Amino acid sequence: PGDPEAGEMGLAAVPGRQAAFRQGLAAAVQYAKAVGCPRIHLMAGRVPLGADRAAVAGEMETTFTENLRYAADLLAQEDMVGLVEPINNRITDPRYYLNTPHQAAAILEKVGRPNLKLQLDLFHCQIMDGNLSHNLKTYFPLIGHIQIAQVPGRHEPDSAGELNFPYVFELLESLGYSGYVGCEYAPKGDTVEGLGWLRSYWERRGLQRGSTGKAAE
Repeated sequence: PGDPEAGEMGLAAVPGRQAAFRQGLAAAVQYAKAVGCPRIHLMAGRVPLGADRAAVAGEMETTFTENLRYAADLLAQEDMVGLVEPINNRITDPRYYLNTPHQAAAILEKVGRPNLKLQLDLFHCQIMDGNLSHNLKTYFPLIGHIQIAQVPGRHEPDSAGELNFPYVFELLESLGYSGYVGCEYAPKGDTVEGLGWLRSYWERRGLQRGSTGKAAE
């Protein structure tokens, strides 16, 4: 993430911070190896303070592309995957560089590395573009990780909001998604009690709590 105290939120697309990005990536790889995690979020970072987004867009895309190619080659040596996540600039972070799945997909295509994937957070995607069913189907070949939170409160998926998560989960299953779904939300209260939505979902799907193997499949 760079230096949060200095207002940084990732470095991959920030001009002039390439050396720091590479140092951070090397450290992240060591942490990932230690905990057995094969995926690393390569955070794009923010438009420099005081800069016009349109004026620096070209330079930031060039920096991002070069850093992603470097990261992909390094991660390939460790059999790891790099992930890029669009973060909405309407509510969460007005200065974040990477904002939509369309922008991310275009950059991934330009970079052209098979071990770079899209980390699609449905909270951010809904705020920026909506049209979740179409976007999931369109970008499914690029998706390496899914994250969820209800919109607009960013709480549990069964809290009041815009998204029908049982439908979304069944859509992911029909598409053949077999990866993890990250709960990127702020619990309204107790974390464990807030997981009641998951127990209800298992029950509706005829699964037992924590079941594995053929039943879970």
